[in-house]
Amino acid sequence: MASSKKIKNTRSTKRLSFAKVAEALEVPDLLTLQTESFDWLIGNPAWKAKNPGAKNGLEEIFAEISPIVDSANPAQAPKMGISFDKPELYDPEYTPDQCKVKGKTYARPLYIKAEFTNYKTGEIKSQTVFMGEFPIMTNEGTFIVNGTERVVVSQLVRSPGVYFSVSTNTTGNLDVKNNKAQIIPSRGSYLEFLTEWVKDDRKSVSRFGKPILQVQVDRKTKVSATIFLK
Repeated sequence: MASSKKIKNTRSTKRLSFAKVAEALEVPDLLTLQTESFDWLIGNPAWKAKNPGAKNGLEEIFAEISPIVDSANPAQAPKMGISFDKPELYDPEYTPDQCKVKGKTYARPLYIKAEFTNYKTGEIKSQTVFMGEFPIMTNEGTFIVNGTERVVVSQLVRSPGVYFSVSTNTTGNLDVKNNKAQIIPSRGSYLEFLTEWVKDDRKSVSRFGKPILQVQVDRKTKVSATIFLK
């Protein structure tokens, strides 16, 4: 059966102070960002009460990728497709304390309604399928993986788009300008176009050589931009 428990992700433990002087400002809960974000992701009862009728994170993700259709011949209309809807998390098998003792991962089974459609015949088949164990955040904003308590460290990530930059590479007594263009997609490989100077013995070329345009895919091996575009 579906979960009927209300799992709270907000901490109820108060911060103890043994100082003789009263604190001027109340220390904020620094875990609010993580706990509220996870509430939105799985759609906890507290989040649903504040946002009636809104989709949680899991529902938005599955709605974004659905339907998945066959792509054997892009010129023709798809013949079959599958869509996902109504993700649901069931009760966890162990509590966080039990997971630490038994060396288990604190997670809840994720089930979702899969709907297969045959566009040629109009036949539709739907079934609730098991997608896997979904790790759950504890009240302290941590995850328990194989009995070990871990945290997810947030980092700043550039927004998708195209960024241009110029850097100075000092060579000898003169400065060489290196141009760079970064293409950051919302999904897919990270592309970086940059100029590099290659030595050339011809007198008509600069003492630094000639600049060539290269490409890095996901910041790995550099290749020529002309070969990449071909």
